[in-house]
Amino acid sequence: MRRYYRPILSEGEGLPLAGGPFAFARAEVLTRAGHEGFIAAADLPDDWRDHLTRPRPLPARLGQVASLPLIMGVLNITPDSFSDGGRNAAPAIAIAAAQAMHAAGAGLIDLGAESTRPGAAALPVADELARLAPLWAGLAGLPVSIDTRNAAVMATAIDAGACLVNDVSALTHDPAAAALVAARAAPVVLMHHQGTPATMQAAPHYDDALLDVFDWLERRIAAAVAAGISRDNIIADPGIGFGKGLTHNLALLRGLALFHGLGVPILLGASRKSLISNVAGDVPVAQRLPGSLAIALAGAQAGVQMLRVHDVAETVQAIRLWRACHPALT
Repeated sequence: MRRYYRPILSEGEGLPLAGGPFAFARAEVLTRAGHEGFIAAADLPDDWRDHLTRPRPLPARLGQVASLPLIMGVLNITPDSFSDGGRNAAPAIAIAAAQAMHAAGAGLIDLGAESTRPGAAALPVADELARLAPLWAGLAGLPVSIDTRNAAVMATAIDAGACLVNDVSALTHDPAAAALVAARAAPVVLMHHQGTPATMQAAPHYDDALLDVFDWLERRIAAAVAAGISRDNIIADPGIGFGKGLTHNLALLRGLALFHGLGVPILLGASRKSLISNVAGDVPVAQRLPGSLAIALAGAQAGVQMLRVHDVAETVQAIRLWRACHPALT
């Protein structure tokens, strides 16, 4: 039976987690049969110790990152986004929003032209490209990532200066995507999902959400490396809300530190998602900032390297205060 090891984070005590600044002196032992207690970090199997402690700076193409977690600002230019309902669909408004997010502290602007909200139908690639075309000149010089599942869009975005591919399908949607990312030596986010956006929330099922998602991401990382993508260019995202119910999402958030065992940086994207409403009551999307900040801080406390958020200025402020309260992080 396979054992998994979730590090119990501390500040300065024990082995360095992912190169620091957090550390861990012990780890929880998990199996598919349940919890097996805790062991000292020094007693970890060699492969787990290596993955948990190995430094993993963000890909060099993202530029110099002053402090972690890096804040990725969400810029949807879709008319049917769950979070903003087409507010940024006009090119001039979208460009101004990107500039404002960057000025507020976003290290990346995550640009998406195809909605992947629950129930969304696939968008023709030509339409996705047409929505993006008016933006490239105005976004020049900004740190942009492209949120897409399609290789043709990835190629166009990289040619226009995008420094990262954020693929909610983890390079499974388009058969040409992995080779394209490898050929361009592009950093890529591999996100866990179950089903397609159109069907993913119909009846999500897991034997063990935390371990199932870990195993799936482990396989997708191995597939990406086999396709020629450098492990140093891979970031993993557990995919909150993508083919998951409330209990699945909470299991991932509570066990988030386990994903350091993948040996790559972790991105957490739960901003404004429905789990906030599921936990806090019937909260409209526009009123989910407090819940979004709570999850962002929980992610930071679990040592994630990137946070994908809609409310950049508010999240940057919260993270600065969180860091100030932790001497090891300042």
